[in-house]
Amino acid sequence: MKNKKIVIAAGTGFIGTGLIDYFGNDNDIVILTRHPKHDTQRLTYVQWDGKTLDTWSGYLEHADLLINLAGKSVNCRYTEENKKEIFDSRINATEVLGAAISTLQHPPALWINAGSATIYRHAEDRPMDEFTGEIADDFSVQVCKRWEAAFNETKTPHTRKAILRIAITIGQQGGVMVPFMNLMKFGLGGYQGSGHQKFSWVHIDDICGMMEWLYEHPELDGTFNCSAPHPVTNREFMRALRKAAGHFFGLPTYAWMLKIGAKVIGTEAELLLKSRWVLPTRALQAGFVFRYPELQPAMKQIIGKLPRRRYHLV
Repeated sequence: MKNKKIVIAAGTGFIGTGLIDYFGNDNDIVILTRHPKHDTQRLTYVQWDGKTLDTWSGYLEHADLLINLAGKSVNCRYTEENKKEIFDSRINATEVLGAAISTLQHPPALWINAGSATIYRHAEDRPMDEFTGEIADDFSVQVCKRWEAAFNETKTPHTRKAILRIAITIGQQGGVMVPFMNLMKFGLGGYQGSGHQKFSWVHIDDICGMMEWLYEHPELDGTFNCSAPHPVTNREFMRALRKAAGHFFGLPTYAWMLKIGAKVIGTEAELLLKSRWVLPTRALQAGFVFRYPELQPAMKQIIGKLPRRRYHLV
């Protein structure tokens, strides 16, 4: 993509930063954010609160691609207050973007809403895809279902729409790599829980690439799993990480330890213990080619770009 207008709602986090790096040199980027930064030549930051229709909506005029990443992180304790904020931040942002689009003379050509591959049930028996995946009803799944429902119920007759159910994302800018690196620094780079739970992952470059691919294929819409075609177990993931980082051993972290530790640091053990076994069947059938289909080359690329102090013992 070149010389396009791309609007990213809530684009200052890990995935948003990856999108700016991927698209920023050749396209005009508008970031909708609660905390605007200084603009650069082709990068503009615009104030928004994720729930109120305001002057920011004008920046969506003539947009080629709108990407919505808004939503409070689920890396927190599931208190009633946090649960409400997790729901509201996703649904409000989705609904207000839809309302903004309805006011435009020249709405975005394509609207991609980020979703989550955690919408599928805990699965150690078989993989889940867009056609045969089973959706349960625990809290994290309810979040995904209501988020997607808000998006699907929004009517945009002149804007094509797609949902990406994104797997655990790895990349050098942050995300899950930071806590995993910290575990290795303290010798805890072994498996978590039983280690048999599946770990569906995707490289940040493939998220960006899939969004670009969807834009370039106007015949495609609907829901796509955005996950590498070769998921691994938790044991395999941690082994690949240790190998790429040059660590030869790592102590395991058992489930009871994770549950205690999660309370201490203010998160939920489910984030590591749920078995996410997800395949990107629709994208593969439609011809998308992953840059990083296998974990070890992806790890090697990420570790190779990290400062050495980030992953060696100090």
